[in-house]
Amino acid sequence: MPTFECLYFLDNFYLAIVEVKRNGLAESATAAEKFHWIRYDRETRTIVPLAFRSMDSAGEVEERYFEQGYLKFNAAIGTFIEKYNSAQHPLNRISCSELPEEISSAITDYLSRSEPA
Repeated sequence: MPTFECLYFLDNFYLAIVEVKRNGLAESATAAEKFHWIRYDRETRTIVPLAFRSMDSAGEVEERYFEQGYLKFNAAIGTFIEKYNSAQHPLNRISCSELPEEISSAITDYLSRSEPA
C-alpha cells in the first residue's frame, strides 16, 4: 500500500507543489499529521514542507495560505507567490495520476523521515 495519496498536483519546469494525505495512520491522527503540502524543487531535487495556515474555497478558485507564501488555483492553472521575495510561480494543475516517480519517491522518503509521534 502506498504511504500517501496525492490530492493536488501543481507543476512547472522549476517546481511542483503537491498536497498529500498520509495513509495508514490511526483514527486519532490530527489533520496536520494526515495532510501535507510539499514544495519540490526540480533543480536541487529537494522537498520543502509548506507550513499550512488556512484555506479558502470560493466557487472554482481554491486558495491556500502557508507560512512561506500563498497558492491560488483552479481546475487548470495556479500561482504560488513566495512570502519573502514575492516571486510568482505560474503552475499547471496536473492529474495526480501523472505525478512523476521522481517526485513520488522523494515524497515517500520525506514522509518516512517525518513519522508522526
